[in-house]
Amino acid sequence: MTTAVHSRSTTISRATWRWARFVFAAATIAILVWRVGAGPFLDGLRTVNAEALAAAIAIGVVTTVCCAWRWRIVAHGIGVELPLGAAIAAYYRSIFLNVTLPGGVVGDVHRGISHGRDTNDVVRGLRAVAWERGAGQAVQIVLTVAVLLVMPSPVRSAMPYVGLAVLAAAVGVGLVAYVRPAVRRSWWTRLHCRAARDLRHALLARHAWPTITLTSAVIVGGHVATFLIAARTAGVDAPVSQLLPLALLILAGAALPNVGGWGPREGVTAWAFAAAGLGASTGVATAVVYGVMAFAATLPGAVVLLTAWMQRSRPASPRRSRPRVLTGREEPSDA
Repeated sequence: MTTAVHSRSTTISRATWRWARFVFAAATIAILVWRVGAGPFLDGLRTVNAEALAAAIAIGVVTTVCCAWRWRIVAHGIGVELPLGAAIAAYYRSIFLNVTLPGGVVGDVHRGISHGRDTNDVVRGLRAVAWERGAGQAVQIVLTVAVLLVMPSPVRSAMPYVGLAVLAAAVGVGLVAYVRPAVRRSWWTRLHCRAARDLRHALLARHAWPTITLTSAVIVGGHVATFLIAARTAGVDAPVSQLLPLALLILAGAALPNVGGWGPREGVTAWAFAAAGLGASTGVATAVVYGVMAFAATLPGAVVLLTAWMQRSRPASPRRSRPRVLTGREEPSDA
């Protein structure tokens, strides 16, 4: 009875969160239309051109390969093997689902579950995805804070405090990873030990963290480059030195609850451009161009989905069956 009640409450909370994300994103767009009109949205759509889309797809290849490489390193540290080719295909499918389905994380959940099923351990598959995404966001936050500390931006006065908060968070991660709890045999202790083991072997290991940091930095650079191209496509002629901190600030704001990436990104861009003297309408147009470019970069994921669907539609043939290429192995020990 208790399990059924808990399951039902979890389902209700998830549905509430999905609707809350949708309402928040829709409200943001509605407020922008009320304040600046629909013109900037239409201008952004009209200014998108083939060159910008081609650049987005090319940059997307680089960033997706880096994402897959990062995922492979993290998965190896947790105890599951993942070939790079399979990781690239799965990541393309994941980001395409993220931008086309409500919630923004459906693709990541699907990626973790699929990998877990292939390795006969769904929990470890989901852990690998969660830590991989978390590591990427951590590097993005550090790079964003570092740039915003030294370059002019609308939030520069608050950045020293944000920097201290990031430093405190880093110390907390270190304590979780390397300080053992005094009390044993509790659910909190088991959770702490599991998180510490994952941190030490998947993220902070000598063979892992340089690659994770490098790939994450390249990914952030690719997103920034895409935003700068979007700004130029939308007609923004401000210098790169002015647009770079704005791009990082906007990419951080885009992580707020959204629907397929839309909503907060446009709101934060309008605010940041207005605060920088570039105009809220110009910011909205730039965000729309960026959104279209970001969607174009995920289109190879649609090809992956279509290919997988066609393969499932074919009649099963014992002679053509192949063994799974993703294999699980022992969990890393605490030693």
